[in-house]
Formats: sequence, structure tokens, C-alpha cells
Amino acid sequence: MEFKHVDVEMEFRVAPYQFEPTRSTRGETDDSGTDSSESSSDDDAELRPVEEWCSCGHCENMPTDRENVCCKQFPLCMEKMEPNTLKCVTHHEAFRVNCLNTDVLELAFYDYLDIHGHIGDEEPVHELYRHIGYRRFVRWIWHRLGKRNRKVLPSCVVNSIRQAFPSQEYCGFKYPRDY
Repeated sequence: MEFKHVDVEMEFRVAPYQFEPTRSTRGETDDSGTDSSESSSDDDAELRPVEEWCSCGHCENMPTDRENVCCKQFPLCMEKMEPNTLKCVTHHEAFRVNCLNTDVLELAFYDYLDIHGHIGDEEPVHELYRHIGYRRFVRWIWHRLGKRNRKVLPSCVVNSIRQAFPSQEYCGFKYPRDY
């Protein structure tokens, strides 16, 4: 029987952070796995034509390329559309009732106030309804994302909610670290 010499000190040495991901040297990565420095330069680049990325026929170009996504690019949106063979998630009855109906949004707003507390009276009602409409869409599709987790919403959804509750200016999509 032959014994192999093992350096006990090397064999049982603690190596903290050995399996932790390392920070990218070119910039941080965002939730999609792309470099944020790359995505910001993509945002400044010329936007792709709607026909290249929209399959539902109801999307419009958004201010940044990361916002140029169609509902048909999301498997969970497709699941909602399949039983009814809809072309766009914005045609789904549940979308219209939950994200565009002012009575439903008003009730959802009261729930929002219970959780987040009172907001200023200077907040325009259309801005509130737009914000709650986005939140209800996320809840319908992804259920609960958790604090500071965000998803880019399909362009058709954003534009449908914006048409129902217009404003003079829009801020666009931001990750929590962006503000």
C-alpha cells in the first residue's frame, strides 16, 4: 500500500471569495448580462427600425435601444396570448381591465398608498395612473419581482398606457442604480 504525500496546509487552506464573480474591468454588467458601458453606447447609437424588433405590429421606437422590445419577445407574455391567439398582449382583456381601467387603477392606487405611504398632492393623476398601470402589468406577467428589481416593459405596453394617460414628458426605463 502506497501513500501519496499531501501538503495538509495547502489541502485545507481557506480561500475566501474563491467562487465569487469578479467585477468586469470595462464596466458593470446589467441584468441582461451585457456590459453597461456597452449598453449606454448602444443607447447613443442609431435605433433599429421597428420592423426589425417588433412582431406584434403595435410597438413604436423608444428613446433607447434597450427599451425597444416587443411583447412577443417575452415567453410569459406569449403564454397569456396563446389561448386567445392574440397578436399583441395589449389586446388581451386582462391587460385592458387591469392596466387601463381607471376604476381598477384607482383601487390599486389605494393599495399602493397603504404600502408606500402618502404622496404629494402635486402629483398629476395621469402620472399616477401610468405608474400604477406599469406596476399592474408587471404583477400580471411576472407576479412579484421584489424590491429594486425591474424589467423592461414591451414597447407596445408602454405606449398603450402612455396613450391612455398622456404626459408632456416621460422618463423612460431606469434600473435602480440609475438614480
